[in-house]
Amino acid sequence: MTSSSVCTDVLIIGCGAAGLSLALRLADVARVIALAKGPSHEGSTYYAQGGVSAVLDAADSIESHAHDTMVAGAGLCHPDAVQFTVEHGPAAIRWLSERGVPFTMEPSVEGSADYHLHREGGHSHRRIVHAADATGRAIQLTLEQRAREHPRITLHDHYSVVDLIVSRKLGLEGNRCLGAYVLNRESGRVEVIAARFVVLATGGASRVYLYSSNPDGSTGDGIAMAWRAGCRVANMEFMQFHPTCLYHPQAKSFLISEAVRGEGGVLLLPDGSRFMQNFDPRQELAPRDIVARAIDHEMKRLGAECLYLDISHKPADFIRSHFPNIEAKCREYGFDMTKELLPVVPAAHYTCGGVLSDLAGRSDVEGLYAVGEVAFTGLHGANRMASNSLLECLVFAAAASADIRSQLAGIPAPPTLPEWDESRVTDSDEEVVVAHNWQELRRFMWDYVGIVRTDKRLQRAQHRVELLLREIDEYYGNFRIDNDLIELRNLALVADLIIRSAMERKESRGLHYTLDYPTANEGSPPRDTILVPDNFAGKEWRPQWGTSA
Repeated sequence: MTSSSVCTDVLIIGCGAAGLSLALRLADVARVIALAKGPSHEGSTYYAQGGVSAVLDAADSIESHAHDTMVAGAGLCHPDAVQFTVEHGPAAIRWLSERGVPFTMEPSVEGSADYHLHREGGHSHRRIVHAADATGRAIQLTLEQRAREHPRITLHDHYSVVDLIVSRKLGLEGNRCLGAYVLNRESGRVEVIAARFVVLATGGASRVYLYSSNPDGSTGDGIAMAWRAGCRVANMEFMQFHPTCLYHPQAKSFLISEAVRGEGGVLLLPDGSRFMQNFDPRQELAPRDIVARAIDHEMKRLGAECLYLDISHKPADFIRSHFPNIEAKCREYGFDMTKELLPVVPAAHYTCGGVLSDLAGRSDVEGLYAVGEVAFTGLHGANRMASNSLLECLVFAAAASADIRSQLAGIPAPPTLPEWDESRVTDSDEEVVVAHNWQELRRFMWDYVGIVRTDKRLQRAQHRVELLLREIDEYYGNFRIDNDLIELRNLALVADLIIRSAMERKESRGLHYTLDYPTANEGSPPRDTILVPDNFAGKEWRPQWGTSA
């Protein structure tokens, strides 16, 4: 195994909506390398079924969209971040349309075509622009095609980032990000990519839990890398969950639409009794956060592996006509929803916290940006507003692009960076142990952290993750680098950050419910949970909150 080194203007880690839109906005003035951990289209963007929220209807307003977002955030949204994002939403949609994203259109009164707009939960107006029911796929494939066509953008599939390279670690002046060590998964080589600017667009950390709606790659890589580099993180304790994911070992992340409950589906305990009446007078029609919390509470109370969703009391023709795709998919896994119960569990869906960044996407480390789900901008509070996530990717990619452009002429190329030291690498036959540790981590995070929490559960989780972190350091410190080990290391660190953040929040707010603190703390203003690493980079560099470039 040998190293190789390249230098570029901008290194983007992640190839979803945030990473690719940023690459395209910069490519006319800079050389860009963008890395995908797997196939470039296998990120969360590709699987996003919803749309993008933006004020595009004359009857709607920026003020209304901002207000809806603030309400959904349960007191933790930052007004400046919300206003900034919402104001720049329409321009982001126009930019996508100009690149060829095939949004669903409808004839206007004047005879032209306007965007067809959906309305989703929490939104007071129709403001969700979409491409049928596969908006993320349309955005991902369009942006990827445009990026591959551009001569100044290089896309690399199957590259996993081992760690960021910052000047302070090398004993150099300042505290700037200079590039990254990356594992070429096809060759097995650790390579060096030097860059004048580095952007984290790596997505969230939902795979820290046993059940997740996101692809396997959502392992918090960018959050972990940024923390090790000296960046603060915020609100890591908040994760949005989808209430009903099919419980089946091969299904992984197949979601049963909330529309099934809307059409009469009921939730049942293993003994066949209903329980939602104990949590909300709306029962199965309560908001998704309440439903997810109720399911998690009952699973933990009973020690049950899953609960059940039942719509078999409806006529079979009704079920097949209303839910043809769900019915067919359930049959693939051996369930006939026209005749039997569907086993369900809540699934982690979106990471509300992340790397602390400002309105230009700047992190605490100079030259390092965080854009999209990896970042904490203040847009999402204790809950994420539906369809604001893709909007966030696009708006902050544009903001980061503007900030990078303004500095390009004044930032020199980084110095020659040291190659990856493999002199102490030892071979091992412990791949299976790494896999088992992965499973153990996700299981205890589900059991002890999840949605419904207690101080005692969090203490037990903390004990487990500290053991695992020590084991990774002691036993795998000189283990040969592969993607599984990189992800395990990152996921364990992110789990630790989630647990620490949850232990600091002595209240119940948003989705998450703490039995020891069953109400929101209204005696003082809501506050963010900000964790500061021992090597905090802000001693030398601090982004300006509330300002764009």
